[in-house]
Amino acid sequence: MQATLSQPRTRARRQRLSFKGIGRAVRYLMNYKRQAALPYIFLIVATLAQLAVPHMIRNIIDAVTSGYMANQMLDALGKIPAEFIGAALPKMLEAAGKESSLTLDQFKSALEADAASTPQTLVNALILIVVFAALRGVFSFLQAYWAEKNSQSVAYDIRNELFSKIQTLSFSYHDKNQTGQLMVRATDDVEKVRLFIGQGLLQLVGAIILLTGTVIILFSANVTLAWTSMPILPIAFGLFVFFGIISQPLFAAVQQKLSALNTVLQENLAGVKVIKAFTREKEQQKKFHGAADDTMNQQIHVARLFAFLFPLIFMVANLGQAAILYVGGKQIITGLLTLGEWQEFSLYLIYLFFPIAQFGFIITQLGQASASADRIFEILDAKNDIVDSPNAISLPDVTGTVKFENVTFRYFGGGDPVLKNVSFTANPGETIALLGATGSGKTTIINLLPRFYDPSEGKITIDNHDLRDVRLDSLRSQIGIVLQETTLFSGTIRDNIAFGKPDASQAEIEAAAQAAAAHDFITSFPDGYNTHVGERGATLSGGQKQRVAIARALLLNPRILILDDSTSSVDLNTEAQIQAALETLMKGRTSFVIAQRISTVINADKILVLEKGEIVAEGKHHDLMEDSAIYAEIYNSQILAHQTSEVFKTSEVSGEVTL
Repeated sequence: MQATLSQPRTRARRQRLSFKGIGRAVRYLMNYKRQAALPYIFLIVATLAQLAVPHMIRNIIDAVTSGYMANQMLDALGKIPAEFIGAALPKMLEAAGKESSLTLDQFKSALEADAASTPQTLVNALILIVVFAALRGVFSFLQAYWAEKNSQSVAYDIRNELFSKIQTLSFSYHDKNQTGQLMVRATDDVEKVRLFIGQGLLQLVGAIILLTGTVIILFSANVTLAWTSMPILPIAFGLFVFFGIISQPLFAAVQQKLSALNTVLQENLAGVKVIKAFTREKEQQKKFHGAADDTMNQQIHVARLFAFLFPLIFMVANLGQAAILYVGGKQIITGLLTLGEWQEFSLYLIYLFFPIAQFGFIITQLGQASASADRIFEILDAKNDIVDSPNAISLPDVTGTVKFENVTFRYFGGGDPVLKNVSFTANPGETIALLGATGSGKTTIINLLPRFYDPSEGKITIDNHDLRDVRLDSLRSQIGIVLQETTLFSGTIRDNIAFGKPDASQAEIEAAAQAAAAHDFITSFPDGYNTHVGERGATLSGGQKQRVAIARALLLNPRILILDDSTSSVDLNTEAQIQAALETLMKGRTSFVIAQRISTVINADKILVLEKGEIVAEGKHHDLMEDSAIYAEIYNSQILAHQTSEVFKTSEVSGEVTL
């Protein structure tokens, strides 16, 4: 039974808000030191330029108002009779904000100066606005560029680390986890973390700077209005925390649904031939639709939550705006606030509401990134079952003595044993054949040799070196493997043969191909060894793929050779060619051969007959024919089946088919 990466958790644990994962991801920025600080430096400059603009606008409005009032008062002074000037002057001085001790001539001179200076004040303020706008534009561009570059660098590091980790994880980990789940974590989850680091984190820092700067300016400009606007801040932050607690597990569920969808897609693309062969397209479409529906419904659930959040936040902001309008309007009426000051305060108030509204988008990205980061670090923190011991040594060149000593093995560390107290010795140069029914433990034995798994009990040695005491790379470099499930990679035939030895010469590659009976069919292609095999070797037949895989193993010239049913996909004629080549190549090497056809192992130095994880017979062919009823039964059943097949073919040729 396969388990998925995302195991069900308790509701209490799911509801816990945690930023540990995203915090670890952000620390990847430390790999870039000064470069990582650049967007935040540019952000500070751009924000300061933004904060300066409302003050410039206030100067413009106050200049316009002052110039207008000066001209109006000069007109009024020209129309007031001389005898009434003395009585009207104090009130006009008060209205103009001038000192009450000014004479009429001094007052006129001040008004004329105000009227004359207004155009220059306007020009200066407009120039400063343009300068600050240009500064903000330049530094906003630099901020966005370096933030994107940093986030892409972090994503690059995380993806490489993920891929490296997945490559080094033991087979038991891959047995328990699905390919589609791993793919989503290395692609979509990394992208969500990248978006937060490149956009959300910068927006968060920018919002905090803008909010802090705005609050300071508001209190320095008008304490009464500032205190009027403050109650909306704790209300807004409380809402964001509440929605953050709710949203993070919802985003994690979205990623789980997406992983399930990707798994269905990956399995169908990999098995499209089987699906078409069994006409299961409609059933698989239903399966995909079901996974797509689950993903869509979960995303709609999240969208519904935030569709409720944003109007709620804007309602709180509008209530704050209404309170400011009321208090500010009263101050304007009583003369405590000028129009320019009011406009300045109103613009800063927008700067107060804008980051609050921005927090809604930030909390969305933060929730997604936190859930994705946790999923990424689940893989990066996964423990590897198969690792080099602290005192592991490099395995020297081996002669090929392999010993299994009371080896018992259970998958995933529990359940019934797949192998039970298996003991045998393979001497240098011997060919060991493994024979038995499906599930008898043959493949498990050859998986233990290169330490794809470790025995649950007992030990395995090569030249008296316990496999757990030697370095994995030094062990596996001396073992050539042709697995039952042939895997080729996109690229040329040459690339696939030289997969384990990329620096191999053309002569070495061709020699390995000839030994594997692959040279003739390779050279029959127009491009020869440069022929592209397509995804998973799709352009080659099963037998051709297997012969390329054999050549790939032989190129390494290993001391120990493992052939897991390596001739199962070839016809009898090709099998005979491969067997003839392998018999020569296996001389001097310790070879382990699994075959379904007994004819391919009949000449082995030692045949191990397995049944239910135990060795029930051991010896050469002629000895087993006499001493092992199980072996004799297998042999006779296969020989009889072969003879019946030959008779049937002969009857078909002569036209005498008898049922």
